[in-house]
Amino acid sequence: MNRREEWQAVLDAETERWSGKSCEHLIEELHEEQNYTVEVDSRRYQVEVQLLENTNRYVHVALAVDDGSLPSSIVLYQEVSSAEREFDLEPRS
Repeated sequence: MNRREEWQAVLDAETERWSGKSCEHLIEELHEEQNYTVEVDSRRYQVEVQLLENTNRYVHVALAVDDGSLPSSIVLYQEVSSAEREFDLEPRS
């Protein structure tokens, strides 16, 4: 698996984890941007999660993943920036 595929797997897993939360929980957890590290197959990845929009109908969340390697991370960050996972979650009744 190449670096881009490894990054994508981490991004997919984090997107699934965050998209499973209720809107109320997302708003509560993301009142400030969240930055944390996850480890997969002995590699560390920095994850950034940010609440972009909070409306009556949905919340809009952005996720980004970085493995911190230079100079590759600069190029890959540009790719990840354009591929950040943004998902709208309808409020749950």
